[in-house]
Amino acid sequence: MSKKIKLGILGGGGDSLIGILHRVASSMYDKYELVGGVFNPEKSESIKFAEKIGIGTDRIYKDLDELVSEENKLPETERIQVVSILTPNFLHFPMAKQLLENGFNVICEKPMTTTYKEARILEETQKQSGAIFAVTYTYTGYPMIRQMKEMIASGRIGKIQKIDVQYYQGWINPIIHDEEKRANTWRLDPEKSGISCCVGDIGTHAFDMIEYVSGLEVQKVLADLNYLYKDNKMDIDGTIMLRFSEYVKGIIRSSQIATGEENNFTVSIYGEKAGLKWEQENPNYLYLMEDGEPMKVLKPGHPYNSDLSLDGTKLPPGHPEGIFDSMGNIYKGVARAINKEDYHPGEFPTIKDGIRGMNFIEKAVESHNKGNVWVKIDE
Repeated sequence: MSKKIKLGILGGGGDSLIGILHRVASSMYDKYELVGGVFNPEKSESIKFAEKIGIGTDRIYKDLDELVSEENKLPETERIQVVSILTPNFLHFPMAKQLLENGFNVICEKPMTTTYKEARILEETQKQSGAIFAVTYTYTGYPMIRQMKEMIASGRIGKIQKIDVQYYQGWINPIIHDEEKRANTWRLDPEKSGISCCVGDIGTHAFDMIEYVSGLEVQKVLADLNYLYKDNKMDIDGTIMLRFSEYVKGIIRSSQIATGEENNFTVSIYGEKAGLKWEQENPNYLYLMEDGEPMKVLKPGHPYNSDLSLDGTKLPPGHPEGIFDSMGNIYKGVARAINKEDYHPGEFPTIKDGIRGMNFIEKAVESHNKGNVWVKIDE
């Protein structure tokens, strides 16, 4: 029986939603053991948090430099093998680069970096290190999204002719209308978040999802973004038109000021023979729509689903699975890669997905700034 992969975490302490999501996901398949990390900028707070979640404090470090130095003093069989980066965006690149240069595998929150240039540098660093690198575009882990991907790849809906993805939230509404609050949240600070808020935070999820399920790559984008106030430097709403080819087009509608919305992420792919639709707030239902036929609803756990979908299903049909399970499937795929086991390429987003995401963010902002014109995505 193989030993558990030793996991370290950077960030995610306190009442962080993303922290508990990663911790639960990593424990889901008994593949990982959380042994330490840096949960908070203050070591004393990190130690308190480690005690709270029930892990030893001997491998809680004051910063990443100390983690790298001390872990590399340990025998290879004992040191941390993979580190999850759950910090604000501006720390992703320097942390990931340092970890890769020192032989650690990396699981990184999105967006992978704050610039496309940084993403390409990270790509070269990862190639030289040979380490596994995953970006947590969480929703690709849902069983019915994986079923959607496999149905499209098998030709079930025919040639794709229209893609429509909506990601609406309303969480920033109480912040954006208060001058002091919008000036003091890191999400709206370009120095910490990068050049985009809405596109960088949720638009990139939509972009990655489109390329994941469709198997197509976006060639050009035309964006119209909304900043709402003159003193607000980052977009909080946007509509982005997409071109995949001359006759295949799509749209991303993303907003963080959609009042009353919680996490309304809807993915619709229309082919010449059928359409598929999935809604994140009802993730167990994949809708199959065909001309002249009643709409069909596919659900996880049934033998009519693909192997990739069934591998990501942990419960019998009729038992809801959610975002923890989705992230858990990504961690499971990374574990297989680290352990050099066979795995499906759709099991976790890679550094390529992170690079594509950063390229998309920058091109969307460029398109808007140039007066809403078409801008080419790099191949």
